[in-house]
Amino acid sequence: MRNILIVAGGVVAVAAIVLGVWFGTRAPAPGPAPVAVAGTPDKTALLAVQPGDHVLGDAKAPITLIEYASFTCPHCAHFHTQILPELKKKWIDSGKVKLVYRDFPLDQVAAKAAQIAECAPADRYFPIIDLIFRNQATWATGSDPIAELAKPLRIAGMGENEIKACLANEAKANQVVADYKGGEVLGVNSTPTLFIDGQLYRGARSVDELDAAFAKLGK
Repeated sequence: MRNILIVAGGVVAVAAIVLGVWFGTRAPAPGPAPVAVAGTPDKTALLAVQPGDHVLGDAKAPITLIEYASFTCPHCAHFHTQILPELKKKWIDSGKVKLVYRDFPLDQVAAKAAQIAECAPADRYFPIIDLIFRNQATWATGSDPIAELAKPLRIAGMGENEIKACLANEAKANQVVADYKGGEVLGVNSTPTLFIDGQLYRGARSVDELDAAFAKLGK
C-alpha cells in the first residue's frame, strides 16, 4: 500500500513538523520537572474539564476521571478494552462519573494516531479511539503503522484521502500538542495516568481498585 504519510510534491506539512519537534526525540522515561508554558492552563484548571476536551458520559457527573493515554501503549489498550467497559456500565452510564480523555503520545506514531482521532466527528470520537486501541496489536507493530491503522478506520468512514488531509491539518496537530503540554504541567510522564477528582493514579489499575476509588468519594 502506498505510504499515506507522503505529502504530495515532497513538501513537509507544518503539522508534521509540529509533531516531530514535540514527539520525535522524546523518550517515554521521566524527564525534567514539568514547567508551565505560555498558553497552558494551570494545574487547577487542567484538573477540570477544558474547552475542547473529549468527555464520555454526562458532563454534569459529580466525579471526574481524567485519563492521559498513548495509542501505542499496551497498558492503555488494556484499560480501554478490558477495564473501561466495566467502568462504563457501573459508573459512567449511571451518571456518576465522566471520563475526560487526553492524549499523551509517547512517540510519533502515537501522535499521528491521536491527530487522526481528532479529525473524527465529535459523536464518533470515542468509537474511533476504541477501534484504534482494539486493533493496536496489529497496526502499531507494522512496518508502516499509519497505513495499517488506515485499514480498520475505513469501517468508520476514514479513508486514505481523509487521513492524509487530517495529518496535514495544523490545528489538529496543535490539539495533540496542547494535551501533551497540559499533561507535563500535571507531572504526567507515563501512560496510562489517571486523575480521579484531582487525585493522581499512575499505571494500570483494576476495576476493583477504581471501584473503590470512586466509592470512597461518596458522590
